[in-house]
Amino acid sequence: MVTEPGVLRWHDPAADIDHLSEVADRVRRSAETVIDGKSDVIRTALVVLFAEGHLLIEDVPGVGKTMLAKALARSIDARVRRIQFTPDLLPSDVTGVSVYNQGTRDFEFRPGPVFANIVVGDEINRAEPKAQSALLECMEEHQVTVDGVTYRLEPPFMVIATQNPIEMDGTRALPEAQRDRFTARVSMGYPSPAAELAMLDNHGQNDPLTGVVPVTNAAEVAKLAGLVRSVHVSDEVRQYIVDLVGATRRHPEITLGASPRAALHLIRTARAHAAIDRRGYVLPDDVQALASAVLAHRLLLHPEITLSGEPTNDIAARIVTDLIARIPVARQAQPRPPRRGR
Repeated sequence: MVTEPGVLRWHDPAADIDHLSEVADRVRRSAETVIDGKSDVIRTALVVLFAEGHLLIEDVPGVGKTMLAKALARSIDARVRRIQFTPDLLPSDVTGVSVYNQGTRDFEFRPGPVFANIVVGDEINRAEPKAQSALLECMEEHQVTVDGVTYRLEPPFMVIATQNPIEMDGTRALPEAQRDRFTARVSMGYPSPAAELAMLDNHGQNDPLTGVVPVTNAAEVAKLAGLVRSVHVSDEVRQYIVDLVGATRRHPEITLGASPRAALHLIRTARAHAAIDRRGYVLPDDVQALASAVLAHRLLLHPEITLSGEPTNDIAARIVTDLIARIPVARQAQPRPPRRGR
């Protein structure tokens, strides 16, 4: 129930969930005007957005990683900043710097590009570790500390970073601590022949981003993200998440399994996935749909496992898929939560 001075109004959770799904659908359709044939990737990006997380887009050059990040950002009327990560990038280029003001005879803080709602980090693995680490505090705590002073970042706040896993010259692999802060990792993959043909027809002459207009705004996204936190998760589904994450720590091919933060990210994305599907409760299917995207990039494999020549990300995803097939789901994990009376 929502109350305002002089007003008594009943709150309808089902209507709110429907509205969230409608907003997500508008953003998806807007992004699909730029990215052809990648509805599943766009959906995962939306799940991460409403789960208040961060997204790592990893794939070979030219498949639309940065285009996806920009399309999602432009679909939301919010503050968007782009950081081109290069070897000479400094932490202050990311967070901001204190500059001496001759007029006031004092230092004043000039915010960096992280002071935005959506931060697009292009080729994040090209920067030195000290520049990469500038994102650690803001991604986890939604704040920035410069010269001992802490500045809050306004919600919503999302980092969408891209990296190329193939080219090695001039790149620095993300450390485990930073990979763990990315809620999910997605791979674009090559488009289908039909999608590639459509891309040539639609994007051959004009920049497709020029036609993207905002279909929602930052305030609405922040409100809907708050709604996602109230999506019901049963005790059985919570136990299933704990069992699945714990199994990665005991797997013989894995040196370092998923962290407790991974379990938190998995339950948050499962809530967002359920809400986008117009449900106020989480099913095991929601967890299984996101397990690979949320867990695989966090797993550190035994060195000998990687000698087979199979890409590391593919091996990790295969392991997560195998665990999903092996970990049992409690029989009572799927009931609808009881309706609340008015």
